[in-house]
Amino acid sequence: MARKRKGRDISGWLVVDKPAGMTSTAVVNKVKWAFDAKKAGHAGTLDPDATGVLAVALGEATKTVPFITDALKAYEFTVTFGAATNTDDADGEVIARSDARPTDAEIKEALHSFVGDIEQVPPAFSAVKIDGQRAYAKARAGEEVELAARPLWVESLILLERADADHAKLEMVCGKGGYVRSIARDLGEKLGCLGHVRELRRVWSGPFAAGDGVTLREIEAEAKSEALDRFLRPLEDGLADLPRVTCSAEAAGRLRNGNPAPVIASGLDYGEEAWAAHEGRAVAVGRVMGPELHPNRVFVL
Repeated sequence: MARKRKGRDISGWLVVDKPAGMTSTAVVNKVKWAFDAKKAGHAGTLDPDATGVLAVALGEATKTVPFITDALKAYEFTVTFGAATNTDDADGEVIARSDARPTDAEIKEALHSFVGDIEQVPPAFSAVKIDGQRAYAKARAGEEVELAARPLWVESLILLERADADHAKLEMVCGKGGYVRSIARDLGEKLGCLGHVRELRRVWSGPFAAGDGVTLREIEAEAKSEALDRFLRPLEDGLADLPRVTCSAEAAGRLRNGNPAPVIASGLDYGEEAWAAHEGRAVAVGRVMGPELHPNRVFVL
């Protein structure tokens, strides 16, 4: 007989303003403990030293994680010129140096090469798996790590400010799977001056912004109390990028059982993905097939 999972049946999104020095998994575990939640997950890993939006899903909201993971995200980061590191950030060992420094104009011109559909090689110290093992584990063990280039959509990449010749602050909006450290490394190589990330902050991820984030100090101060629930955002926020259709109570019952049901939809193509709502609450995600929604993901709220 399966053991009953302990914890509260609580669902929703918590936007955490992640501090530097913690892994994304550690933050999720802290949130799960504070809410005494049965289930928790996050949408998009941040490096331990990175800060900003870490969207944590609780309960049924974990079923909407893929939609936030696939959404556009914005990062602000500072590149240090003149040195390459083995981790492509400031925590790594310097493996090469350069006395060259680019001008603002040279940086702006080079950034054009990193916009649109690009290919990037993830850092050797990353969570990408090689033969079932994380790349960072192999790199830490001193093994040679060779990773294949991966496609990435970069919506925009701009120079925000230049504090001095050694540094440049940039903003990038990109799709799923982007490595800011790879951008800094490749930009430094293109400019002939080398480079790595000094600071990194995710300022928004899909519908979630860092300005709306809750700090770990706030979470810990009200842990294990229902007062903490006021920070939760509805599960439906995780579906913001999908079209919405509506359904009756009877149709909602059919959809929650995994069966096709009639919905009220307009302007959607046959086979387009959408989410169905009854009285404002999410019922299911599926494909619109004529007058019906065929569910592939249902919510029990």
